[in-house]
Amino acid sequence: MASFKNTALDQGRFVAGYCCRKQLKRSIVATLISGAAVWSAQAMPNSADTPSLTPDQARLRAIYQELVEINTTNSTGSCTKAAKAMAVHLKKAGFADKDLNLVVPKGGPEKGNLVARLRATDGINPKKPLLLLAHIDVVEAKREDWIRDPFKLIEENGMFYARGAHDDKAMAAIFVDNMMRYKRDKTKLSRDVILALTCDEEIIPSQFNGIEYLLKHHRALIDAEFALNEGSGGNGLMDKSGKRIRMGIQAGEKTFQTFQLEITNSGGHSSLPRKDNAISRLSEALGRLGRFDFPFKLIPTTRAYFEQMSEIDKSSVGADMKALLRDPVDPDAVARFS
Repeated sequence: MASFKNTALDQGRFVAGYCCRKQLKRSIVATLISGAAVWSAQAMPNSADTPSLTPDQARLRAIYQELVEINTTNSTGSCTKAAKAMAVHLKKAGFADKDLNLVVPKGGPEKGNLVARLRATDGINPKKPLLLLAHIDVVEAKREDWIRDPFKLIEENGMFYARGAHDDKAMAAIFVDNMMRYKRDKTKLSRDVILALTCDEEIIPSQFNGIEYLLKHHRALIDAEFALNEGSGGNGLMDKSGKRIRMGIQAGEKTFQTFQLEITNSGGHSSLPRKDNAISRLSEALGRLGRFDFPFKLIPTTRAYFEQMSEIDKSSVGADMKALLRDPVDPDAVARFS
């Protein structure tokens, strides 16, 4: 993506910002726990094909739909409203007020976060808590850009469509439902289980980033031995029959890096534009960059992933994974994965 920051044709300068991605290591290990109710938006049967859901499935779907249909965009939405709605479900499930904390940052009335705690049954010497972490804010969604209403959960042919249907309200709803199930079933716990539903994960940077705000101002509420978070390209994967295939653990994260490209020449007046003006030269440079293919390289993490998944995935995707491991690498497989 190129964004033009400044134009100064008379001075013979034209500046553009260019963003690309690079691989960065992160210390966050991400996965997804779904307790006794393993479920994903893609794996849920179409209601038209399966009109009767189990009570547990129906409850989860209702929570999921309610959460998805609450607008939590930065411009017009409210994480606080979504957090309050999820707190209502947890309270009905038996969570005490002292174990439900709505944390709204000063200056951000719509940037609320919910922290819920399920107490360990071993009250004498419990282990350090487990944190279930999910964000409930979503990226902006303009109605005119969508075929369907982005804030109405639509189910078609076994698939859910809506803003946040996957990232990250599916996991948030699953976590809420799991907490309710653990409470209902009186699950024996050797440690507290903490649920944190946070805001502004999608905005970088943000003074109201939920997890950063909680760490800085309310660390005791979420202090845990380890956390389960989103990531790993979809987390749990099941086949069409519901058989568990894999549980992904994220070891790295793609992020962006911004470069500034600048072209300078002798310039001139706009009434007599030069054929070799800075705008044209920079446009050509951006075109060359857009057509450039970076050299293929596997880091140890991605190599290990392809080695394992190529044995599990028997489709053409799995075959391409095997091709990526060969030396020399198959260029056609690289093109399909790019």
